[in-house]
Order: sequence, then C-alpha cells, then structure tokens
Amino acid sequence: MNKLHLEIVTPEGLVFSNDIKSVVLPGSEGEFGVLPGHASLISLLKAGVIDIESEDKSHDAVAINWGYAEINEGKATILADGAVHVSGNSESEIANSLQKAKDLIAGMSSENNAMAATVAKLDSMARAR
Repeated sequence: MNKLHLEIVTPEGLVFSNDIKSVVLPGSEGEFGVLPGHASLISLLKAGVIDIESEDKSHDAVAINWGYAEINEGKATILADGAVHVSGNSESEIANSLQKAKDLIAGMSSENNAMAATVAKLDSMARAR
C-alpha cells in the first residue's frame, strides 16, 4: 500500500478528497506526519496548516481552525470546524484563498506566536506554488 486516501470535511461539506503520498497535521501536542500504513489513532487538531503531499510530489495546503483526525492504515479523515483550501489557477485566486485562510486562523488562535508561525507557513507554501 503506497497511497493514503485523505478527506477533509467541515459542516459546510467536503473540502478535500484524494489519494495522497503523505500529510502533516497540526496536532494538539505538535505537528505529526501520516504515511500509508500508519497505525490507527484519533487526535485533536489545533489551528494550523495541513500540508498535503500528492503522489506527484506537489504540495497542497488547507488551513483549519480546529478539528479531529481519524487515521487508519489506508485512510485519514479530518473533521474540521472550519477549513480553507489554499488553491487557485491564478495569482489573484491564490491570494484570495490565502487571505481567507489567514482570516480563519486569526479568528481562532489565541496564541500570537502560534498564529505568526501558521501565517508564515501559509505564505511560504503559497509562494512555492
């Protein structure tokens, strides 16, 4: 098994669903990575960025305000209160989704250092696109 199916769901609906190579999640005790074959677990997620590595080695970013992750050997399901997929086909679309992601994180995070680190990560991931 060399791929993992990732789904990110909010009360508004499905934000992301695809087979991926790996994902890094903002766990309540710190970031953790998930690869295919990962041991089963459930974890609380804090405000931060979900870093998704696709099978073609490209990266996607999804900002969440908080949620839960359910992981098993072949699937990772993220249930988030709010999420913004940082994506777009043009510079302005990416900038717009990046601003929505920053607003989501800023509205949730009570720690200035955590928020600054998350915004910096979002900015660097958006520039790498």
